[in-house]
Amino acid sequence: MAPICCIIPEHVLQNIIEVGQAPQHVLDACQSTIDQTKELHNTRIEHKQSLLAEQERPTFEVTEAVRHLNRTVYDAQHTSMRDPPRNKIMIEEGGALIPKEQDPSYDANECYIGFQKTYDFYLNFFNRDSIDGRGIGLDGFVHYSKGYQNAFWDGRQMIFGDGDGVLFNGFTDELDVIGHELTHGVVEYTSPLDYSFQSGALNESLADVFGIMIKQWGNDPANPQTAEQSDWLIGEGIWGKGVNGRALRDMKAPGTAYNDRRVGSDRQPGHWKNFQKLPLSEDKGGVHINSGIPNHAFYLASTLIGGYSWQTAGPIWYKALTCGKLRQNASFKEFAELTILNAGDHEDKIREAWKQVGYPFGEGRDEL
Repeated sequence: MAPICCIIPEHVLQNIIEVGQAPQHVLDACQSTIDQTKELHNTRIEHKQSLLAEQERPTFEVTEAVRHLNRTVYDAQHTSMRDPPRNKIMIEEGGALIPKEQDPSYDANECYIGFQKTYDFYLNFFNRDSIDGRGIGLDGFVHYSKGYQNAFWDGRQMIFGDGDGVLFNGFTDELDVIGHELTHGVVEYTSPLDYSFQSGALNESLADVFGIMIKQWGNDPANPQTAEQSDWLIGEGIWGKGVNGRALRDMKAPGTAYNDRRVGSDRQPGHWKNFQKLPLSEDKGGVHINSGIPNHAFYLASTLIGGYSWQTAGPIWYKALTCGKLRQNASFKEFAELTILNAGDHEDKIREAWKQVGYPFGEGRDEL
């Protein structure tokens, strides 16, 4: 049973409210976003229960996937309904991008393009036909609610708010954000990790891992970035003008992505010794915070091996996710050992990457 997985953690929005340094309409938008997301939580729970009852757990694909790209981008028309209306299609599969006068924000075009790049990434490099491995359509809704400060995957579709234009820009122009959220769907259809404590942090980390690889390849497929060339930033460009932040998260240097008087500072640790033992009521036990540890392990693994991450460390992480051995409440240690088991010729470097973030992660902390 998992909540909606949002790109902006609730604790960030809550901190903005508590600090109280932003304009009042921004503070109101943050509170409204928190309240609406809590209401939407039940939709995801219902879908998760039906999904678990119906789906078969596929293992690492061995047959050739067939291309079934099917995208539809809708205008949510600023509704805050749990199921936005589908009566205003902005772009559907095969359609042309829409002109600026129809959507000055370019959100619909960016969503449509981001869906294709994410789909193509999974198909080309992991032989995966959409998020479920069976060609499920990709539906996106832009212009959700008013001043909604987030983007999320709800188990069926992607929802994008517009941001407030002060602290948060829009959410469709960051390819890694789209890749991150759709990867929550991949996790759901393969090894649906509990969205709390260590398993929840692994869920968030896997979304960041595939999000950054999609960014490294997809921002310029003709000239993709190697692990050494990448900036390893998640959500670069999310912050509004004047916010002291490079991104939402930094996989190379967790805890350094932002530090602003109106927003607060990045709380991610990059090593087990700084693991934050948090109650379930705070960030679901630290799912967005402690994910910095496995995030940094993937950065280290990719740079130790070198080259393109989706050809080196990426397939190892993907096999660990899809091998059928990842428990729903898996710990960091369990996931690390699955990557080591699936590392092949790179076993020593994968083990070293995890050791540099604290593996084997001590005793008696698996429940955190």
